Formats: sequence, C-alpha cells, structure tokens
Amino acid sequence: MTTIAHPKDLLTMIGEDLGSSPWLDVTQERINLFADATDDHQWIHVDVERAKDGPFGGPIAHGYLTLSLLIPLWTEILVIEEIDMAVNYGLNKVRFPAPVPAGSRVQVSATLADAEEVPGGGIQATIDTVMRVENADKPVCIAQMVHRYYKA
Repeated sequence: MTTIAHPKDLLTMIGEDLGSSPWLDVTQERINLFADATDDHQWIHVDVERAKDGPFGGPIAHGYLTLSLLIPLWTEILVIEEIDMAVNYGLNKVRFPAPVPAGSRVQVSATLADAEEVPGGGIQATIDTVMRVENADKPVCIAQMVHRYYKA
C-alpha cells in the first residue's frame, strides 16, 4: 500500500509502481448478485451445470463485474490522507484478455502513468492497472483508470 499526505504529492510520482492489492474472492454468489443487479443472466455466468460444458469449463465473472472490482482493489493500493473528495473520472482503455473463473481470486497492481493539476484545485491521476487471477499467467483485465482528487 502506498500512502501519501496530499493529492499534489502525485505530481512527483509519475511512473512509480504503487503496489498491489490483497487478493479478493470472486465467488459464484458474487457473480449471481451482479447478474441480478444488472439483469445479465447469460448462462456462462449463472448456469453452473451448463457452463461446465461451455467454452471456459465453468462459470465466469461478467466483464463488467471484473471491471467494477477495480475500485475496491484500488482503494487497497493508494491512500491519500488529506483529501476532501475523490471522483472516478473514467477510463481510457479497458481489455479483458482472459476470463475470471467463478471461485478464483483476483489482485490488482498499479502504476501512476500521469498526474496533472485540473481546474478547481484538483489533481487528475491516470493509473495503469493490471488485474490477475491467482495462479494464472494471463491478465484478466488491463485498464487505465482516471481519477480526480481534491483537497481544499
């Protein structure tokens, strides 16, 4: 975990490896709850028996579920002590090179790609992230997140 005092500290950290998150379980229950929340009940996610004969050998997490896990994992990587507000500003690029099997664990590593001042007294940080499944060679999500941090 990387801890900094103020969002402006990011301006001096461009290119730095910020570390990795702890592992997070991606259970079938989590996948089912996401399916219910998004009305995406495609069989490769929620029909365990049918998915065993499918292209992935079992159920997999939704791509958007995988993407949404960036936030709880990211908050385990960077802590800014003096902050009034953080805003998820968006994503520049997202790819899902491999599936996340139900019952697996994921972890994110992050590098600060860029940081710049923005109007309103904020710092915009661009973060390169790579999510991996435990004991797998290929990443499951590669994303460039953009966040804005404000301190009055």
